[in-house]
Amino acid sequence: MPDDAAAARAAAEEESAFSHPPVDPDVTVAYGAHPDQVIDFYAPRSGPDPALPAPLSPLVVVLHGGAWRARYDRRHITPFADHLARRGFAVANVEYRRGGDTPLVPEQSGETDRAHTPAAGRWPDTFDDVAAALDALPALVREALPQADPRRTVLTGHSAGGTLALWAAARHVLPPDAPWRTDGPASLRGVVALAPIADFEVAEKLGVCEHASLQLLGGHDTFAGRRPYADPALLLPTGIATTLVQGRKDLDVPQAVAESYAEAAAKAGEMVGLTLLEDVGHFPLIDPAADACAVVVEEIAQLAW
Repeated sequence: MPDDAAAARAAAEEESAFSHPPVDPDVTVAYGAHPDQVIDFYAPRSGPDPALPAPLSPLVVVLHGGAWRARYDRRHITPFADHLARRGFAVANVEYRRGGDTPLVPEQSGETDRAHTPAAGRWPDTFDDVAAALDALPALVREALPQADPRRTVLTGHSAGGTLALWAAARHVLPPDAPWRTDGPASLRGVVALAPIADFEVAEKLGVCEHASLQLLGGHDTFAGRRPYADPALLLPTGIATTLVQGRKDLDVPQAVAESYAEAAAKAGEMVGLTLLEDVGHFPLIDPAADACAVVVEEIAQLAW
């Protein structure tokens, strides 16, 4: 258990990240019929001379976190999306279906005192949506965000969204019978995953986000069988430039999870960048007021430009 000072620090970081008012997008476009199957687009802000034609901007695709639970939607990460747009990126903020319609039963979570915690994610809907959104994105960008250069696309995501970003970049190495498998790697400059739940086995040992990865895969009976279709640590190597950014003081998704993914990548013959930030917890990575967020933007820029 974290000590009082660590818990207070984490609470202050979360409060700061959530203190920014949501920022409305320039346009929202549906990629499916469900209300959650939408993408918010943020155009890059104009350059120093608006009279001159602006060059196309790199596209950053954002997948929000929140342990795949419905109470956390894309609105909480809109200040981060706006922050990226103000630094010259075109931004696509993806929504997807999450869990939470029914309460957990103790057998699913293994914790009787959390029997009323909403379930994390929906199988297979959460993965269906991310795959569909990424497949539809090139055509949607051409129409809704002509300022974007899809040839310079970077995929990023925070926490559970970081998991989905790593997964989306690895669809070409999914098992052959996976419905989301693609014939080849996605056209990406790279992935910047922010405190991702990147190794489900380690995450479960640590009880990350109230056993969110266990719930995402449907519980104990289906966890092992579904891991090869969902766990980023089992979907390596991808051949796509990948960097993980992780706070050393993260109490929500501890550093050990990111380190385990990086080790799995190395064993698979792939070098994955791991940027560890001192005295940083979980939420400063997406907090425009935090120095850690500037590091994230720089990591994205290094891949995009």
